[in-house]
Amino acid sequence: MRHVLGAYVLDALNAGETRTVSCHLQSCDRCAADYVEVAEAVSLLALLREEDLLE
Repeated sequence: MRHVLGAYVLDALNAGETRTVSCHLQSCDRCAADYVEVAEAVSLLALLREEDLLE
């Protein structure tokens, strides 16, 4: 399940996949913790400016 967390955070899964991941996260503490880490990383990356990425 952890291999799709990035896509889940980015809302890049189809509806069925999203439901599956969402249900799993409610019952799996390990994946839920991984989700929090991935979501935080995505939030931090969103703060970067394009010119920061080109350096």
